[in-house]
Amino acid sequence: MVKFSREYEASIIPEWKAAFVDYKCLKKLIKRIKVARRDAAPLLIAAGAATASGVGSYGFSVLDPVRALTARFAGGRAAAASPEQEFLERADEELNKVNEFYASQEGQLLERGEALIEQLRILADIKRILADHAAARGRGGRAAALVRSASMPPPSMSPSLNGSSGRHLLSGLASPQSMSDGSVEMQQAAVAEGAAVAEEVMAALERNGVSFVGGGIAGKAKKANKDGNKQLMGRGALLQLPATVRIDIPPTSPGRAALKVWEELVNVLRKDGADPAAAFVHRKKVQHAEKNIRDAFLALYQGLELLKKFSSLNVKAFTKILKKFVKVSEQQRATDLFSEKVKRSPFSSSDKVLQLADEVECIFLRHFAGNDRKVAMKYLKPQQPRNTHMITFLVGLFTGTFVSLFIIYSVLAHVAGIFSSTGSPAYMDIVYHVFSMFALISLHVFLYGCNLFMWKSTRINHNFIFDFASNTALTHRDAFLMSASIMCTVVLSLVINLFLRNAGATYTDALPGALLLLSTGVLFCPFNIFYRSTRYCFMRVMRNIIFSPFYKVLMADFFMADQLTSQIPLLRHMEFAACYFMAGTFRNHAYETCTTSSQYTHLAYVISFLPYYWRAMQCLRRYLEEGHDINQLANAGKYVSAMVAAAVRFKYAATPTPFWMWMVIISSSGATIYQLYWDFVMDWGFLNPKSKNLWLRDQLILKNKSIYYVSMMLNLALRLAWAQSVMKLHLGQVESRLLDFTLASLEIIRRGHWNFYRLENEHLNNAGKFRAVKTVPLPFRELETD
Repeated sequence: MVKFSREYEASIIPEWKAAFVDYKCLKKLIKRIKVARRDAAPLLIAAGAATASGVGSYGFSVLDPVRALTARFAGGRAAAASPEQEFLERADEELNKVNEFYASQEGQLLERGEALIEQLRILADIKRILADHAAARGRGGRAAALVRSASMPPPSMSPSLNGSSGRHLLSGLASPQSMSDGSVEMQQAAVAEGAAVAEEVMAALERNGVSFVGGGIAGKAKKANKDGNKQLMGRGALLQLPATVRIDIPPTSPGRAALKVWEELVNVLRKDGADPAAAFVHRKKVQHAEKNIRDAFLALYQGLELLKKFSSLNVKAFTKILKKFVKVSEQQRATDLFSEKVKRSPFSSSDKVLQLADEVECIFLRHFAGNDRKVAMKYLKPQQPRNTHMITFLVGLFTGTFVSLFIIYSVLAHVAGIFSSTGSPAYMDIVYHVFSMFALISLHVFLYGCNLFMWKSTRINHNFIFDFASNTALTHRDAFLMSASIMCTVVLSLVINLFLRNAGATYTDALPGALLLLSTGVLFCPFNIFYRSTRYCFMRVMRNIIFSPFYKVLMADFFMADQLTSQIPLLRHMEFAACYFMAGTFRNHAYETCTTSSQYTHLAYVISFLPYYWRAMQCLRRYLEEGHDINQLANAGKYVSAMVAAAVRFKYAATPTPFWMWMVIISSSGATIYQLYWDFVMDWGFLNPKSKNLWLRDQLILKNKSIYYVSMMLNLALRLAWAQSVMKLHLGQVESRLLDFTLASLEIIRRGHWNFYRLENEHLNNAGKFRAVKTVPLPFRELETD
């Protein structure tokens, strides 16, 4: 049975850790009470025995008076500084701390809920208004078509007025070009219609509490409708909406950023007669606004669930600790009074959070799930899948198959002399790159499975930290199955390739290409097989990394980018495979084209440069978004130093002179020291001279502290793998390939080893400063005006 203290520590929300009950401190106070009562018991027994026997103050022994005085002094000292009273005072402080935090979080969530309900009401009004005008235009479309056929060019030459291209309003308001091409009457009608839409939208916003500076638009619209042709060119200025209200879509992605830039450009270049409502309402913006509001409701619901968890955990902690207290101190009345105080506390008795959670469920069900409760609960309360023994069976099956096939391949390769000095160099140059790529991927997935197993064993809530859905997140068994199946497929392909080569078949090198196509097809497969949610999440994270800094940086994004910095050999293998098969050199075995050309070497440098560049851009994005945190700039400097070291090593490989060798040593040593400091101090939280654990953190999950020191030494040794590039060892082709693969594997092992401590520090200290409750920007806001 797991102790409650361990379960409690594992369930604590990292960002709110300081607000939870300090259960360990209260347990220490109870131990102090137990020790004090145990020490005082012999003295009290002796004093009671002396009194019961009727012995006078001076008794039969010379030491009796001394014992009596000692007993009285001990009792007086206990009364003056009672451990029981100290416990109750500290528990009262903890209770006040919990209540204050709960009240502040409850107020913020309630305020957020009210704002979201207002936002949803505004969105519903705008969609209704635009839909009504779209329907009105549809009813009047036939009559307008008869007028246009008599006075306008054929339909193929006239611009569309239906808004089907999606560039303008949902209601399909006329564009400036269409207004200038039609008759004066049609232009007046279009402007009047745009003014009517704008007027109704403005009225809807005002009804929902959005105020405007400088008066409304109704009077201007009515005046514009009565004006003649002479004032037609000036109506655009009269009918423009005030600049105080906008649908604010934050540029969290390149698409949204481009939309925002385009909107600003259109507003600057607007001509007279443009649609008055188009300044802030069009299809894309309304769609983004609706998505933002839906995401905001999801974030609000998750925040309410976390606050309910905060309440229940603290209630349970107080209940457990008070049971221990009454058992040790035997002060039943004081315990009952404090228990009643806990029950009456806001964090325990308030039902506002429960009511708001029920209201959010109803709103989400009605507006975003089409009254389908199953769909709504899929988003609001995702359920974890049940563990089955089938996955464990498949892991064992694929692992045994892989071992058997690997033995068969080793025997066949030895008999064929593939890896001897007289073996075919083309085989090593082709097969090595392709199959090493899959082997490194499999190793990384296997180590990720080990990380998942360790995180689960130590109760590190990795799904919460990475913001993964609990019903689709990988388990360690899933990761082991993926790794074993990849390696089984790879070794099977190696055996088949070797059989075809020995049989003299043509185009045997097409088999590695088929393996690449198969893996690509599985990755992009649209069907719900082979862990589709995980594959799509991986592709989404990779998109965010490649287009850094245009996407908002989340924990999963920069964690995955860190993994890529350890997979540079894998990226080079991918470069060779793409060159070899896309250039068609596998037909004539001209593999030198993809290894010796200047374009290939330059591209190899770019690939070595890219992961560090992406990670540095992520740091700069976080620096701008997180209040100019100087630590993000320092972190970016670490990756810049790695890029400089990679550039110097690339130059040394091209011109191996003593000068460049010393430059490699200096630059790589500086980058290594920088990286080691960041690993130990910032990512792991170690090297703290004031820690109660020598040079470690105050809080550790693993009980055996020697593991941390061994891990630090191992990380230091593996960080020095770059020294091999300076040694210039004279090895054969097979030995050189084997050394490169070994070094690449060691770097992946170092990264997998680093992952555990990085997330341990994140779980304990929130090193990445992620937020427990996400704040989604609301789309409808009022701008400040002078």
